Amino acid sequence: MKIYDISQEVFGCEVYPGDPSPERIVKMSIKDGGVCNLTAFSMCAHNGTHVDAPFHFIDGSDTIDQVDLKNFVGYCYVTSHEGEMTVEQAEDIMRRAKLAGGESGIADCDCYNRILVSGKSTMTEKAATVFAGYGIRLYGNESQTVGPLETPMAVHHIMLGKKIVLLEGIRLAGVEEGIYLLNAAPINLGGADGAPCRAILMSV
Repeated sequence: MKIYDISQEVFGCEVYPGDPSPERIVKMSIKDGGVCNLTAFSMCAHNGTHVDAPFHFIDGSDTIDQVDLKNFVGYCYVTSHEGEMTVEQAEDIMRRAKLAGGESGIADCDCYNRILVSGKSTMTEKAATVFAGYGIRLYGNESQTVGPLETPMAVHHIMLGKKIVLLEGIRLAGVEEGIYLLNAAPINLGGADGAPCRAILMSV
């Protein structure tokens, strides 16, 4: 089994414009006479590789600690796309994901419920409606946001409104198209709108 780390390193990670950057604070250092090395840190819940809970854009909806962990852990389908995604391209991704699941020979393979997309892909409102219509559990991409960078709200409302978890800021270089086991369980931040995670893929 091969394991792919698809997470960004936190202190050097990409940050959504306007969000605070992660900061490492050395509280104690052995070389300076401390009994141990001790690090504190400060960061936004949406820095680097992270997941959005519905509460991020929908007040009163599920916070990150209320989202079922089955959304974050399980089979997924990895593919690639560049540019704005059309309805036809979204439908094709779902078709290929279901086909791959059927051909995998894995019992109860639900890879089409978790879709990861590599490349500089931008979700459109119409494409988001396709994924929402299929009722997928999770959608992930390499951008720091799903949807246009300047106007992400509409796409988030469509997908989070259907309780689709958004896994943003992943890194899929070197990961070929196909089925993998995903573990993108977030830090359990009670009441929060999102959380960082150490996302990994495992070959199957």
